[in-house]
Amino acid sequence: MPSVSTQITWIVVGYAALVAVLAVTAAARGTERPRWLDQMAWMLELLVVVRALVGLGPLLGGDRPESTSTYVGYLVASVCVLPIAMRSVQDDRATWSAAVVAVAAVAVGVVAVRLQMTA
Repeated sequence: MPSVSTQITWIVVGYAALVAVLAVTAAARGTERPRWLDQMAWMLELLVVVRALVGLGPLLGGDRPESTSTYVGYLVASVCVLPIAMRSVQDDRATWSAAVVAVAAVAVGVVAVRLQMTA
């Protein structure tokens, strides 16, 4: 059975893919960014924070990753990407602001996979 961190990582990746697909769909429709997309993006951030907290376990325990600096970099990046993207489009509800959310969601998914690979 996979570890808890692996299970949470795959939940994050799946949800990030869902957010990205819905954000691309919203951008392709040509309307303003829907409010529910913002809520989904913040829910993804909550999942990433949970993943980062679980990811602190190897650092605090005896089973440290081979490259601690890379691991910590991925932990920090996973938590920072989405808030920065959401802040950059906070006042802009135009069509392409949904594309920014899509790119951020894909980036979060990729960082989550890389984090799992370095653990």
